[in-house]
Amino acid sequence: MLSRVADSLYWMSRYLERAENTLRQLDVTMNLMLDPGEATTELRWSRLVEALGSPAGMEWNGNLDAMAREVIFNKANPSSVIFCLSAARENARQVRDEISSEQWLRLNRLFHHIQSTGAKEQYERDSGEMLASVMDGIHLFKGVSDTTMIHGPGWQFIRLGRYLERVYATATLLEVFQAHHAPVPDGEKTGYEYLEQVGLLRCCTAFEAYCQVYTADIVTERILEFLLLNRHFPHAIRYAVESVSESMQAISASGSRRSPDELLACVGRLSAMLSYTTIGEVLRGGATPFLHSLRQQSMLVHNVIYRHYVHYSIQSALSA
Repeated sequence: MLSRVADSLYWMSRYLERAENTLRQLDVTMNLMLDPGEATTELRWSRLVEALGSPAGMEWNGNLDAMAREVIFNKANPSSVIFCLSAARENARQVRDEISSEQWLRLNRLFHHIQSTGAKEQYERDSGEMLASVMDGIHLFKGVSDTTMIHGPGWQFIRLGRYLERVYATATLLEVFQAHHAPVPDGEKTGYEYLEQVGLLRCCTAFEAYCQVYTADIVTERILEFLLLNRHFPHAIRYAVESVSESMQAISASGSRRSPDELLACVGRLSAMLSYTTIGEVLRGGATPFLHSLRQQSMLVHNVIYRHYVHYSIQSALSA
């Protein structure tokens, strides 16, 4: 596979995952603002921006509606939803012959929808419905990708981009939550804390899945355990890391360039951090340093992937 093809498929997937994550967190945050409790609108917005990686151009200006529109519709902001969808579509356009017609149709339709005046009018009528419609479009694209594309190296690079982005985004979200919410004994938990915990789960589409594992007993430590260490839930970090590892092994075994020891070691280290630890060990050592380390390791994996599969020299390719 050509490096430019792998690069475009990888970034197409990362941008779509990033757009979905932004939409979901924005939707949950705006719903939580309906019952502010102990948090001001400015504080909730600051947490959202921090959970999205503190991108420039999203600082609080006192106007919630204007800021929400900035996150969704500002084409000049590299962190906005419309920018991410446009970048995903442009990457798909560059490898049009590598993806199915159904994939291109879904992504192109989503791109034109968010660019249209109809999307802005829908947002004015019902912002929640508009956000849900765009998320549905992203979900449809993912489903079409899995059912209409050969599961070869190209599909694996799509999967690789999706899950590596998810590892980083979920670790960032949990790190921000840990910084702002100290554990509260069950007997002292208020309605505000309960809504915050449910909001965290909904940011990862995890509320119902969490309840199936732990019932409706919402406890911060169990939320952290579920979103960090569960190996069966797609938005849990361990599941995403194992998916990254599976895709790397599949790419290496497909006849493409063999994955270097450095890359296998990086992915293995990330996997071991989650496979051979317990939530008790994480909490004893400090959840925030652990989450920060996960983010650093995921960035290291990205850098090594790029160095080996995209920005590599001819000499290294011939010797691989």
